[in-house]
Amino acid sequence: MNDIRLVLSIPQGITTATSLGIEGLAKHHSPGSGKHFKGRKIFVDLAVENQQPDFTYLDDGGWRDALSDSKSALAAAADGNRTKTALSNNAFSCTPIEAYKRVFLVKTGGKVMEMDNGGQLHVFKSQNCHEDMSQSEVATAAGIPDQAERKTHLYLVMCPIQLLLVSNLTPVEYAWYATHRPGKVFRQVIFTELQTEHCRLAAQSRFTNARNEINTQPNKKTKTIVSGDCINEVPFHMWSGYKNRNEGGLFLADQEQIGLWRFPAEVPGAWDRARG
Repeated sequence: MNDIRLVLSIPQGITTATSLGIEGLAKHHSPGSGKHFKGRKIFVDLAVENQQPDFTYLDDGGWRDALSDSKSALAAAADGNRTKTALSNNAFSCTPIEAYKRVFLVKTGGKVMEMDNGGQLHVFKSQNCHEDMSQSEVATAAGIPDQAERKTHLYLVMCPIQLLLVSNLTPVEYAWYATHRPGKVFRQVIFTELQTEHCRLAAQSRFTNARNEINTQPNKKTKTIVSGDCINEVPFHMWSGYKNRNEGGLFLADQEQIGLWRFPAEVPGAWDRARG
C-alpha cells in the first residue's frame, strides 16, 4: 500500500504530496553524493486524515486555495503519482505549527533522521515591539524572567529566509522578537543555535566585529553575518543539542508560542557517518 504523505520541505518552502513515504521522498529528491552536492533540508510530515489536510491553513491573502490544492495533490498521490506539488512556494508561512506531525533532518545523499518532539517551550505574552527595546524589555514583553547575565548566541535561521546571526537574546526572546519586530517581522520562524562559529560561511573577522557591535551598543539585539544559502554550509553536528539533546535542537515559533524539536537520545550511527 502506498505511504501517502503531505510533506513540507524547509528551507525551500514547498509542500509535496507523495506516495513514496519520507525516506523515499528524500531519496527521490536527493541530488546525489553528500561529498559533491548540496541538498540539506528539513522534512515536516504534516497531519493528514482521509487523504486531506487535517489542519486549517493560515490566511494566505486569497491568491490561492491552499486547501483545495493540497487535496488535489493528495488525491494524485493516492492514484499512483510518486510526487505531486501541493504548494510551490511560501508554504512555510501559511502552514500552522500545530500541523507538524513529525520532523526529519535530511542529508544531501537522502539519509533521514527523525527528531523528537520536545513540546511547547513558552506561550508569549501579547505585547507591542519596537526597534529600540532593551534586552530586558524584550524579556518582559515575551513573558519570561530577565537574564542576570547576557551571553552571545549564534543562530542559524532556516525559514522564512536563511540567515546566520549573532544575538544577545535567548532563543525564546529571539523568537518573540523575530515574530514581532516592526518592518522585519516573521510570521513564523524556524531556527537553531550553533555550538561554534567555526564554519566556512564568513571570515572570522565578521564574527568578531558582530560580537563587538552587539556587546558595545546597549540596545543592539541582533547582527546578521550572512544571508543566503546557510543550511548547506553548516553541518548538522554543529547544531546545539546534537550530542546533548538537553542543550538545544530545532526551534519553531509563531507570534503566540515557541516549541522545540530535539535530537534523538542517540544519533543513529549510519546517519551520523553519512556525508552531507
